[in-house]
Amino acid sequence: MQRRLAIAIVLLLAAAQPATAKEWARKMFTLTTHDFGHVAHGAKAEVAFELQNLYEEEVHIADVRTSCGCTTPTISKPTLKTWEKGMIVATLNTKSYLGQRNSTLTVIIDKPFYAEVPLTIAGYIHSDVDIQPGAVSLGDVPLGTKAEQHVTIAYRGRSAWQVTDIRSANEHFEVELSDPMRQAGQILYQMTVRLKDDAPAGMIQETLTVVTNDPKMPHVTLPIEGRVVPPLSVSPSPLLFGRLQPGQTATKQLVITGKQPFKITAIQADGAPLEFRTSPDVVKKVHLIPVILTAPATSGDFDYEVHIATDLPMGGTATCHIRGSVTTAEPASDQPAAKVPAAARTEPVRSLPQR
Repeated sequence: MQRRLAIAIVLLLAAAQPATAKEWARKMFTLTTHDFGHVAHGAKAEVAFELQNLYEEEVHIADVRTSCGCTTPTISKPTLKTWEKGMIVATLNTKSYLGQRNSTLTVIIDKPFYAEVPLTIAGYIHSDVDIQPGAVSLGDVPLGTKAEQHVTIAYRGRSAWQVTDIRSANEHFEVELSDPMRQAGQILYQMTVRLKDDAPAGMIQETLTVVTNDPKMPHVTLPIEGRVVPPLSVSPSPLLFGRLQPGQTATKQLVITGKQPFKITAIQADGAPLEFRTSPDVVKKVHLIPVILTAPATSGDFDYEVHIATDLPMGGTATCHIRGSVTTAEPASDQPAAKVPAAARTEPVRSLPQR
C-alpha cells in the first residue's frame, strides 16, 4: 500500500512539473500574445516579444518553433545573463498570405532548466488594400531635426471606398493626406508622414491607424520606425557588473560617443561606491571611461544612476544605469539550482531524476 502511494505521489509531481517549469519561464516575458488586427497586403507587420532574465543563472533560448509558415520568428539574443533583456521578433508574411492568420510560436529554453513558452499571434491580411512602402522607415534622425516619408495607399474594390481619418497617439507626428485619385480600377491616396523637430531622443516604434468607411475593414495599421539620435550616446546601458562578493572591487568600461569632438566636464553618481577615471582636458569623439566599483557590504541588488555632462551645446548630457548584485558565498552542492534575485523570488523546479 505504501509503495503504491509513493509511486502515485511521484507520478503526480512529474505530471505537475511542466506547468511549474513553464510558469517560471513565462514570467520573463512582458507580453505573450499579439493581434495585428487588419493589415494591408505588403505592409510590414512585426512584433517584438521582450523577455528579461530574472534569475542568477544564465538563460539560454535553444529554438523557436512556429505553427504556421505565415510567421517567421527571430531570436535577438540566445543567451541572457542576469537582468539582460532579449527579444523574440515575430514577422507576419503579408506578401505571401491572405485572410485570417493565427500562429503560435513555441520558445524552447534549455538552460538553466527545460521549459517551453507559447506566444500567440493573429492578424487579418487584406488583398484589396496595398500600402507601399509597407512601413514608414525614418532611419537615424539627428535630435532637433525633421524627417518625412511618402506613402501610397492603393485600394481595389468599391468605388465609394475612402480613407476617413489618419490617427496616431504620438504628438510628434503629423500626416498630410491627398485627395483620392481614381485610375485603372483602383483608388489611390498619397500620404506624407512627418516627424517634428521636437521629438525626443530614442527609438521610434509607433503605429499609424488608417481609418476607412468599409465596415469589413474599418482600419488598417502602418508601422513607423526609426531613431532620434542625440549628439551624445553611452554604451553599454545599463552597465552590468553581475554578481559580486561584499567589498569586492571590479572594473568595467563605458563608451561615450559624440557626433562631434567633445570634452567630458563631469560624471556623477551621488552616494554610489563608484570611481570614474576621466581625462578632463581631452577633446575627442569617443571617450573610453574605466568604471571602478566597490561592492556594498550588504547583500542584495544595486542600481546606480550615473549623470554625464559635456561641453556639447545641445543635448550634451546623458544618463546610464550601473546594475548588479551582492551575494555571499554558499556551500557547494552537487544539485545546482537557479536562484532568483530579490525582485522575483520564484525558484525554477528541476526535472525529476529518471529512475
